[in-house]
Amino acid sequence: MIPRRKIRQGSRVRLDVKLMVPAVGCALVLVLTGCSQSSETRASAQAPAGSTYTLMQMNLCLSGLAVCYGKVAYPAVVEEAVARIRAAHPDAVTLNEACEGDVALIATQTGYHLRFSKVIYGGKPLPCIRPGGRGLFGDAVLTKAAVVSTDSRPFEAQAPIERREWLCVTTRVEIDVCTAHLATRDTDEVAANDPQCAELGALLARRALARTVIFGGDVNRSSSCAPSGFWTRTDGSAEQDPGSQHVYGTGALRSPSAEVLPATHTDHDILLVRARVHPRRDGFGP
Repeated sequence: MIPRRKIRQGSRVRLDVKLMVPAVGCALVLVLTGCSQSSETRASAQAPAGSTYTLMQMNLCLSGLAVCYGKVAYPAVVEEAVARIRAAHPDAVTLNEACEGDVALIATQTGYHLRFSKVIYGGKPLPCIRPGGRGLFGDAVLTKAAVVSTDSRPFEAQAPIERREWLCVTTRVEIDVCTAHLATRDTDEVAANDPQCAELGALLARRALARTVIFGGDVNRSSSCAPSGFWTRTDGSAEQDPGSQHVYGTGALRSPSAEVLPATHTDHDILLVRARVHPRRDGFGP
């Protein structure tokens, strides 16, 4: 959440792609739009049975507006994220409280495919500041496998100030990767958290009817939003804000194990979850 008192009014700041990621070119435009149902023509292939699928969940506090930004020491938080991804080599990374220019840089330096979904704050997109020129604030998914399609929608239940969205991508290995940053438990947002949690569970259940699904996100609660048949792993052992970041997976991803990695430059530690890939069965039960 971004404290209301910290907001600075001003015109929308456009992302200067040429300054930050000159090698990406026009392809970056497609990556950063957050448009639903974008597609690629590459053929799909299932992840090999018995292989390990790893997801890394991070909340980076990159807006430049929130109280936690004092710990970020920008650009150290971006450098730390790149280092963690390079060390762990996850199949997917889910990112909350991110900025489109920063995650484009992370994706370029790590070689991942990127999709981004902006957050609406106070009725309009929110430019990241301190420094500016980093694009809009929102959530992102990075994947090793190519992205076949993308879908992003606002939750039906919303708190008055910040409009929360979910973001899902279907990858070339026929695994859907989703993220969301749910409303906080603060007084002015708490009424939206439970309905968003229920909506998220229903969304994941629908997608699991067709494909293997894994979710990572900051759900701002200790109790799980996962639907029946999904497992849950959390950052409950974290030093910072324990229990608020969750990873959920379908039964085709088995024997999940969670590891919490300390983060120096953000107010959440990093949640790393590994699971074994098994052939899908009808439905999504274990």
